[in-house]
Amino acid sequence: MSFRRKVDKKLLRKEKMYEIKRLMREKRSEELEVLEEVFDRSTLMTIYDFLNKGTIDEIHGVVKAGKEARIYWGRDSDGEELAIKIYLTISSEFKKGMLPYIDGDPRFAHVRRNSRSLVYAWARKEFKNLRCAREAGVKVPKPIAVSKNVLIMEFIGKNGVGAPVMKEVPPQSPERVYRRLLAYVKKMYHKAELVHADLSEYNVMMWKNKPVLFDVSQAVSRKHPMAHQFLRRDLENLYRYFKKLDVDVLSVDEMYRRVVNGKR
Repeated sequence: MSFRRKVDKKLLRKEKMYEIKRLMREKRSEELEVLEEVFDRSTLMTIYDFLNKGTIDEIHGVVKAGKEARIYWGRDSDGEELAIKIYLTISSEFKKGMLPYIDGDPRFAHVRRNSRSLVYAWARKEFKNLRCAREAGVKVPKPIAVSKNVLIMEFIGKNGVGAPVMKEVPPQSPERVYRRLLAYVKKMYHKAELVHADLSEYNVMMWKNKPVLFDVSQAVSRKHPMAHQFLRRDLENLYRYFKKLDVDVLSVDEMYRRVVNGKR
């Protein structure tokens, strides 16, 4: 690369970063300064692209923060609420936690095993899992867009207050919710050809008296070598939670047979 091209490229990067900061100042919220401090240039440029396209119009507070990702509340150009999930690209624990769900998944066969490549693939995987689950008739947040380590979804809640998880707010009709969740597991298995692989009261939101599954990034193909082990673990979690609520639940073995065989 010639000296002139190097200078031009450097100036272009500086101009784009200036545009990012200018645009963010125009759409300033109390969280944007924190966002600029936490995320790297690549992530900020991805967010800038979404802002520039109007996919995101406003970014507000963090509604959930974990070791792997942060979820921000925002709005699009039509005022619709968004959940903006930003995966951390430097989390070594994240990479370690991914491996049981990545090994054996053909979608990761040609992905380089450096942290950034894995996180980008993981974000795309969650987007696709959400889309497949919704097409199968499972209630999950609607996926809107994904780029690099930024995933944009429908916000489940209102005015920046997320719907409570089932762990915090037990369902008013636990037997009905149990049956619905078991139906979701069947639909994921047969129609989406997926196993959630981390289903528990921590990953189910209650919204308008109905369960909504979330955090489906780890969901695996039912052809994954550990799919049936993950499926059984999901069903054990359903059994444990609803048994405590005095629901007349099926045994884990019977639930497993009904899911795999597609029985009612």
